[in-house]
Amino acid sequence: MKTGNELVLHFLKDMYYAEKAVLKLFPELVAAAQNDSLKKVFEAHIETTKTQLKRLESVFKSLGRPVEAVTCEAIVGLIQETDDVIKSTAGPGAIRDAALIACVKAIEHYEIARYSTLAMWLQFMGQTEAADLLRQSIKEDSDTDNQLSDIISKQMVQFLGKA
Repeated sequence: MKTGNELVLHFLKDMYYAEKAVLKLFPELVAAAQNDSLKKVFEAHIETTKTQLKRLESVFKSLGRPVEAVTCEAIVGLIQETDDVIKSTAGPGAIRDAALIACVKAIEHYEIARYSTLAMWLQFMGQTEAADLLRQSIKEDSDTDNQLSDIISKQMVQFLGKA
C-alpha cells in the first residue's frame, strides 16, 4: 500500500471478510449459548451483520470499487479463539456463556476500532456519505457491546460464582 486510497481499500476489504466470517460464526454462538438474553443478542446480531455487509457494499460502490475481501487475520484469530472456547467449556452453561461474551466483545471491539478508523479516513478524504455509513455500523456494534455488558452485570454471580 502506497497511497491513502490503497490503505482505505485494504481495510474495507479486511472488514468485508471479517463481517462475512462473523456472519458464519453467529449461528454457532446461538447454538452454544444457554442464557436466553444472550441467545437473543446473538440472533439479533445476525441481521445486524447482514446490514453491515450491505453497507460495506455501498461504501465500495460509492468509491467506484468492486466489492472484494482480503483475509482478515485478526478476525480469523478471534474466531479460532471462540471455537476453542466452545470446545473447551463443559457444555452449555453459565461459564460457557461468560466466555462467549468475552469472545464476542473482543470481536465487536475489533470491528469498532476498524470502522472508526475507516470513518475518520473517509471523512478526511471527503467521502462523507461513506463515513456516515460506517458510523452506523459503529453504533450497532457499540449497542451490541453494551447489551453484552448488561448481561454480564445482571448475571455475574451465575457466570462466575460468588466472590
